[in-house]
Amino acid sequence: MRRPLRLLLVPTALALVSTAFVSPASARPAQPQYPEPPAVEYFLDQAKLPFSALPGSTTTRTWGVLDGAGYQIEVPVNWNGDLVMWAHGYRGTGAELTVDPPPTGLREQLVASGYAWAASSYTENGYDVDSGVESTQELSRFFDRTVGKPDLRYIAGASMGGHVTGVTIEKYRSEYDGALPVCGVMGDRRLFDTFLDYNAAAQALTDTPPVYPAPADYVTTTAAQMKTELGTPYPAVLTEAGQDLRALTEQRTGGERPLFEAGFASFADFLFTVYPVFPGLGEESGAVGGNADTVYQLDADPRLTAEEQALNAEILRVEPARSHRGLSGVPTIDGRFRIPVLTLHGLGDLFVPFSMEQEYARDAAARGNSDLLVQRAIRSVAHCDFSAEEYQRAFTDLVAWVEQGVRPAGDDVLNAATVADRRYGCRFTLPQRAYDTERC
Repeated sequence: MRRPLRLLLVPTALALVSTAFVSPASARPAQPQYPEPPAVEYFLDQAKLPFSALPGSTTTRTWGVLDGAGYQIEVPVNWNGDLVMWAHGYRGTGAELTVDPPPTGLREQLVASGYAWAASSYTENGYDVDSGVESTQELSRFFDRTVGKPDLRYIAGASMGGHVTGVTIEKYRSEYDGALPVCGVMGDRRLFDTFLDYNAAAQALTDTPPVYPAPADYVTTTAAQMKTELGTPYPAVLTEAGQDLRALTEQRTGGERPLFEAGFASFADFLFTVYPVFPGLGEESGAVGGNADTVYQLDADPRLTAEEQALNAEILRVEPARSHRGLSGVPTIDGRFRIPVLTLHGLGDLFVPFSMEQEYARDAAARGNSDLLVQRAIRSVAHCDFSAEEYQRAFTDLVAWVEQGVRPAGDDVLNAATVADRRYGCRFTLPQRAYDTERC
């Protein structure tokens, strides 16, 4: 049964409740004490670094360890003189460091077109953007020394690798000619706000005492109890509280858009697992995500209903750690790039939601860089689910933009009516996914 929100009973609640962990929107919450993350001894299995050429291709492939990070480099025999640095995504918190080549479709295109590529394992796992930026940059310089300085240098990355890409082109502004971040955390630390939003809202909408950070049994006990009140089986069946959580999540992750409901069905259970025991992910001294000033809504109308006012009074509030302009902690992306950037993002992805593209577009606009950013919506649900054709078209168009000055077409990610159109994302989705019932 849905928990009654207290503001409906006590209209002045916004001026009342405040504890070390919870406060109304009108007050600054105190910072709780966080547990220390466990220490990790990272290692590389060098036997896993060798890799084979693609069928029918002839390339020079090298691998090894550079300043504690594993690497792979592939140079076609008909190298065109250009280099693509590939930045991998989040690896979890395991101890083994591994290298990923560019994804299927992109690697084939690079080799066939004469591009060299290089990829690093980074020196640490976890959400360590600092390691990703510096390991990738060190490998780029190593390529210059051992293979040759490229004529043009591109950087591409997926998920956290998109965050790495976005930070790299702002820190090393003269070293890259084009960037292709896909399914990227382009809103930087604001991604973790959305994880907090989901869990804090679920607590407020159910008969659950607010809790932060997550206790060790959060998923098995706290989340399990919330799901009995949100719908059974959750999320296939939703109570009124579950419907409100879905509506709030839609607004906080990009607004009304195609495939959101499919995304919610896929990620709703998973999103309880990203409410962290260690809010700083080992990279911050405090919480990465915060919602001290967030105004929660259940629809796109900016006017708050009585129900929305109640929710905003009830919801747990967390003060985030101070953001960093440098690489320490979880660094920001400020929109201060000066090269062409083309992005891809799935509309139904809720691990790294579409709102990340909207944040990036706003950041770029604030710096006068909208003309250097092209964004494409893909009608997919799974995280980083892009076809070979989507990767290849994106890279081809980025190269034409860099080399010929032809700015490619993209999607408007900030116009709410455009994003809400049922055919939004059709233009660059190749092929249409079987689960997408809209005729594109």
